[in-house]
Amino acid sequence: MWDFAPIALDAQNPGPMTAGGNQTYLLVDESGAATLVDAGVGDPRHLATLDGELVARRAVLTRVLVTHGHSDHASGAPAIAARHPAASFAKFPWPGEDDRYDVDWRPLGDGDAVPVGRETLTVVHTPGHCPDHVAFWHESSRTAFTGDLIVGGGSAMIHWSRGGNLAAYLESLHHLAGLRPSRILPAHGTPIENPLEVLARAINHRLMREEQIVDLLSVGPLTVTALTESIYHGRDPVIVGVARETVRAHLEKLKSEQRVSSDGEFWNVRTA
Repeated sequence: MWDFAPIALDAQNPGPMTAGGNQTYLLVDESGAATLVDAGVGDPRHLATLDGELVARRAVLTRVLVTHGHSDHASGAPAIAARHPAASFAKFPWPGEDDRYDVDWRPLGDGDAVPVGRETLTVVHTPGHCPDHVAFWHESSRTAFTGDLIVGGGSAMIHWSRGGNLAAYLESLHHLAGLRPSRILPAHGTPIENPLEVLARAINHRLMREEQIVDLLSVGPLTVTALTESIYHGRDPVIVGVARETVRAHLEKLKSEQRVSSDGEFWNVRTA
């Protein structure tokens, strides 16, 4: 095996929703062919750092793999394509969303093997955060590139109105845990060297939030907005606004389990 040493490249996009910003990951194989995991946002500093790493390693960017179609992961693809015309771009299809980015996407499917030199990255479909989300799994080193499935130092948002699904998200966390990774490289935050502990904590956090919602509704009917403001009281208004999506995703999961019901905009604990 060639030296599997992913190079983290800062996408230079800090903000309320991205925390310190995105990390993209560069892999250069023994032939000098390079693969980039996630495309960032097209910031000139990210593009310059990518070019510098390629020059230093006498490498050519041949492929960009995108974990999902949210703009902080995919919107940099056209800028990269303009500078690296030999590169191909691939992601799990998200009809109606992928056309926002003017590149020729090659489709990825669950279980696909993507060669990186003599090594392989396996595509693992991990929906929940959004429908097209995938992780990339390197079996030899037991490393997972997880996009937004796991967020270092925080929790992933579940964008209900854009196809987010909390039940699917929990299944994806369990699926990744079943691979027994030794290291997780998330798109936000630093490398995670205790992945099974972090995955268990993420699952438990979602289950805790679920019970918190049921407890609040047991007092009386509430709207999604009221629930969110109660749970996230005092947080950044931008975070609270987006957190409504995750709260709604929790409610939809609970509704599918017949634990809660809705009456117009109000939600209630379901009674027998």
